[in-house]
Amino acid sequence: MAVAVLLVLGVVAAWSVLIPGVSAWENIVVALIGSLKITGPVAAAFAAWVAVRRRRATGDRALTTWQAVRAPLAILVVVMGSYTATVLVLAIKIMLSEQAGRLLPSGLLMGVSGLALYVTIGWVTGWLLPWTITPALAGLGCYGLFSWLAGGSTWTDRLAPTTREPYDLFQGLSATAFTDQTLWLLGVSAALLLGWAAVVTRQALVLAAALLAVLAAGTGVARLLSEPRQVAVQRVVYSCQEWPIMVCVHPGMRTGLDELGAAFVKIASRLAGTPGEFSRVEQRPRRDNVVLPPGVVPVHVDDLSAGFADRAADEFVESLAKECDGTQADGYRDIVTAWLRGEPLPGGPLPEHQYAAAWFSGLTESQRRGWLRLHYADFASCRLRSTHFGAQASLDGQSRSPEVRREQAADGTGGAAPDAAPGTAPGTAPGTVADRPRDRDGAAGGRAERSPRADRFHQAPGAPGAPDAPDAPDDVRFARPAVSPAPEATASERSRRRDREDGSPGGGPRDRERGQEHGQERGHAPGAVPGHGARP
Repeated sequence: MAVAVLLVLGVVAAWSVLIPGVSAWENIVVALIGSLKITGPVAAAFAAWVAVRRRRATGDRALTTWQAVRAPLAILVVVMGSYTATVLVLAIKIMLSEQAGRLLPSGLLMGVSGLALYVTIGWVTGWLLPWTITPALAGLGCYGLFSWLAGGSTWTDRLAPTTREPYDLFQGLSATAFTDQTLWLLGVSAALLLGWAAVVTRQALVLAAALLAVLAAGTGVARLLSEPRQVAVQRVVYSCQEWPIMVCVHPGMRTGLDELGAAFVKIASRLAGTPGEFSRVEQRPRRDNVVLPPGVVPVHVDDLSAGFADRAADEFVESLAKECDGTQADGYRDIVTAWLRGEPLPGGPLPEHQYAAAWFSGLTESQRRGWLRLHYADFASCRLRSTHFGAQASLDGQSRSPEVRREQAADGTGGAAPDAAPGTAPGTAPGTVADRPRDRDGAAGGRAERSPRADRFHQAPGAPGAPDAPDAPDDVRFARPAVSPAPEATASERSRRRDREDGSPGGGPRDRERGQEHGQERGHAPGAVPGHGARP
């Protein structure tokens, strides 16, 4: 019965410790050792229960050394049987998939020595306190004690039968550390058991053996404390996927290559041509500070649980631009990062953020990539402003937030668009047809009055490099007027303008003919003025 209970608890506990999706021997060893956090206190409670019953049955009768240690050793054999069964269950999982890394026998021995310590503590506690509640006290006490030791930030975590946290696949497991930890755990277990046996049997030879066990435990502790805290990152032969970009991960996580590659292909296409472009994604440990060559970006993948690729992509996108201090700049940054992640563009807390998101959503994908190539430095350094998002100045003074008004006052624009000509009416979008002077033909934007920025983004339609030309680059074609151009002048207005340019003070011949026709339509004689008599 005890074996079955410990087996079920061991398998459940080990399965919960397994890193999801990782196929590596180190993952199996860590899971087996991690299962001791549950099976160890249960084994201690079981040993304390047997010890209470044995103490009540024996009383104060003298015992030989073998009679004293036989029962706790039998309990240890039962517990080791359940531990071995747990190893076999996980071995079935190992045989169904290829495992990376190597199996460390010292890690398995450390798990056995940890169970021995739990059993010894439970047995001694049950013998010294033969109460009905003692088994529960022993189990809860062991759980609390070793949880406290494992959670300590100093050398105490090395005394508990656990692995060092957090476990990192790239650092691997140290066989030397497992050996030293096994020496400490077996030494302290033997010292407790033999010390108790020396008290019960009153034999000096048993006491001497207990002292030797204390010496072994002290040697193990000294070796553990002399080891360096940080373990060097091991050299890993990556598993890579070469198309459409190179994605490389730890060989134990090779099953996640497809999903990780799909998440970073879109980001790579949007960053193409910018200082942040890359062609290789490489999984790296979080505590690694190695500088990678250009075109290689590090990503951090802790496990292969659901959504791991999206979490890695979000973390990478957030690292492209530093955190902004103000709400205004942070809202513009969120618009760009949301597009890079493939998420809906956020509206933002301010009106200018909502306008910028609407303007940015109106661009095509190629236009957005061109926009990012032009403004990547401002995005990375958190210097995006309303002027980067088209017709932000079309918001009237009442709808602008105080932050934008201060920004425009610092720039000296006074609320007008940066590209607007002097005398431009407020509320006109920068670079639109309405904010440029008209030439003789009524066409918008005389070339002499255009600003350099407007001259770049608003060329004549169909000209080489123009926004509407087929051969226009993406970083130019994205800049479209944010508001509708002013309506064209009517034919009569253009005709009157040409007549005035001819120098006729009262209008040209066409005006006189048009007036005569107008008078005839109203029933007047040619040359007559409405409301007066006919000319002599």
